[in-house]
Amino acid sequence: MKIRQQPARISTQAFVFVCIVCVLLVIMDVVLSWNAREQQLAEMQAETTNLAQAAAHQAQSTFKITDTVLFGMVERLEFDGTGMLQMARLHGFLQQQLKEQPHLAGLFVYDEHGNWITSSQAQVSYNLNNGDREYFIWHRTHTDRGPHIGKPVISRSTGLWIIPVTRRFNHDDGSFAGVVLASVRLDYFSRFYGSFNIGQAGAMSMALENGTLLVRRPYNAANIGASMASSPVYANYRHSPGRGSLIVKSIYDGVTRLNSFQQVDGWPVFVTAAFSRDEILEEWWRRTLLHSLGILVLVSILGLAGTHLVRQINLRARAQQDLVQAHRALESINATLQKMAAQDGLTGLANRRQFDTRLAEEFGRAAREQTSLALIMIDVDFFKKYNDLYGHPAGDDCLRAISHAIDDLVHRPGDLAARYGGEEMVVLLPNTDTAGARVLAERFCAAVRALEITHAGNPTSFVTISAGVHAVTPRPDQDAFATLVEPADQALYQAKESGRNRVMVSPHSL
Repeated sequence: MKIRQQPARISTQAFVFVCIVCVLLVIMDVVLSWNAREQQLAEMQAETTNLAQAAAHQAQSTFKITDTVLFGMVERLEFDGTGMLQMARLHGFLQQQLKEQPHLAGLFVYDEHGNWITSSQAQVSYNLNNGDREYFIWHRTHTDRGPHIGKPVISRSTGLWIIPVTRRFNHDDGSFAGVVLASVRLDYFSRFYGSFNIGQAGAMSMALENGTLLVRRPYNAANIGASMASSPVYANYRHSPGRGSLIVKSIYDGVTRLNSFQQVDGWPVFVTAAFSRDEILEEWWRRTLLHSLGILVLVSILGLAGTHLVRQINLRARAQQDLVQAHRALESINATLQKMAAQDGLTGLANRRQFDTRLAEEFGRAAREQTSLALIMIDVDFFKKYNDLYGHPAGDDCLRAISHAIDDLVHRPGDLAARYGGEEMVVLLPNTDTAGARVLAERFCAAVRALEITHAGNPTSFVTISAGVHAVTPRPDQDAFATLVEPADQALYQAKESGRNRVMVSPHSL
């Protein structure tokens, strides 16, 4: 009896063994397929992130170039005035700028009532008024001198959809004098987004930080200027550090997409790039079905060979995961090294190396373009006494507080605040004359005084700073250090010799 039962028992054990192997193979197939799915999504997330970064860089460059033109227009209007001769010259300047900037649909100047003064059009229309536009009302009611990006509108001069980028200009007494407008072509961004292969159901968009949609691919005129505040993408953007990724269903067409968003540095704008989840996983589904079918065909003959195959797959998966982790660690180290190379570790400002590099670049640019370049040299008054009285840790805290107060007042994209050495700091200001640099230096002094950091070794009883200002329009044959840094340092020395807690301007400054 036992002899007859032994083959059955072996057969059962073999059957159970084969069943276990088959089940394990099926489970492994499911696990690997799911990991492949997640890896596919991760790879596409990296691609959407790269697309969003490219779109953000393009938007930043476009708006920066546009604002540079607007800044030049404001400078001309406020210094030359709005007389007939000046407007004729400005008209020619605007036409030349329009030819050189393909992303612009037009350049316009409106007085304080919204009436057209001049524009880049061949024939200037004087009987039109833009006082009802959102951007005009915004500048009329806000004293902010910076650029403003408004809701997209249909241009009254060209009939094209445009994104208005504007600046305010003032009368001599500082009152509102009008608005300068650069109309950025919406189709400029549409063509750029159209150059990317994002599949049949992919999407790219750009929106203001308040959720107003500026442009989107696929294009739908009904969506332009609409609010995307109810979108999960916008909700994540509002609660993120300016970038992120998520999978959500679109509020516009109901398509579920993998979205990545990116803040445009220096501007109240963010961009998104997205791939359809179905398109992302289409190839994965095809591979998964074929692979599962193959597994079902092969499970009856794999046996022990299947165990070896599973082991090899596991080894390969672990090796691949180790490689990904090593790559991420290397990227993190590189990012940390780059940050350390350009940033002062104590204050968070740019370090001396970055300052020297930017000084050479901006000095060369100012020499080529014959524009003004200003430098503010700053030193903490009686800082050695402060360290002696309160200790070096307190001195470090003091330098950090002063650095943050100064950095908070440096707003323009091209300006640079840096730690020069010890308790000395510098602020490099392209396209700035002596008057502008002095005003900013006085604000630095006031901001530091407002910190009210106790300093028993200072006659004022609080920590103060002294500043030296120098501005030049350099020539190509001049040395940046001798022409700009040394005079600013001499002016700083005069400020300290004159009693500290003040701003002195170099006698040779513009």
